[in-house]
Amino acid sequence: MRNARALMMIGISLVAGLLAIVLAARWLNQQTALATTKVAVASVDVHLGQVLAREQIRLIDWPTGAVPASAFSDLGALEGRVARVGLQRDEVILESKLAPKGSKGGLSAIITEGKRAITVRVNDVVGVAGFALPGNYVDVVVNTKDERAGRNAPSISKIVLERILVLAVAQEASRDDTKPKVVNAVTLEVTPAQAEAIDLARSVGQLSLVLRNQIDPDPVRTVGATKESLLGLAKPAPPRPRIVRTAAPRAARTCIDTLVGTERRLECF
Repeated sequence: MRNARALMMIGISLVAGLLAIVLAARWLNQQTALATTKVAVASVDVHLGQVLAREQIRLIDWPTGAVPASAFSDLGALEGRVARVGLQRDEVILESKLAPKGSKGGLSAIITEGKRAITVRVNDVVGVAGFALPGNYVDVVVNTKDERAGRNAPSISKIVLERILVLAVAQEASRDDTKPKVVNAVTLEVTPAQAEAIDLARSVGQLSLVLRNQIDPDPVRTVGATKESLLGLAKPAPPRPRIVRTAAPRAARTCIDTLVGTERRLECF
């Protein structure tokens, strides 16, 4: 009887202990949930390159334990800052989503330091049928003449620049739209040297854009495509040099005018 009573007491103690643990954990979770911090979010959709105004941002309560490290809790610190990416309504505003302090609004605010923006004219085919959207990466192809072959130089297509960021299409820089847009101009982010290459390439031939995978950073070296390589034709044999035969120069001769009797002779040797 005593053993049964002891076992019953042990069982009750275990159940009580487990119940206390469950209740304590629930209380701690409630206390954590109740602890909040004010965090700045976008009150409306904000487009890339747009200057933030007071009416576009607001503060909301956010669980203290889940506040991002670079979030803002002061609306005054956000006024006048420029959005480097598009912001959705109620999205937390982070420092990484903003252009550096002092930046002005517009496309120039999103250009990486040390880079430049250059616009190239395209059509619905050259512009990858409208799928070259802001934020995509493209390769630049030029079709021109190989002037090394002389007057009858064949055409050659060659990738001259790889993994170039598209900043804007036409006059839109928003990266939130995924629908294709047929436009007549695309703005690219390039280095100063790449800007010079593009400017030269569009003066010597026609430019085309090749859409590439967003996460593919590997460069590909090509020799370019010509009509012969495209159709599998053998290259024409180079013209044989023309051989011009000339007569050997005659050796110089010495002539003497002689008089034999009354006869005059010219003897050469």
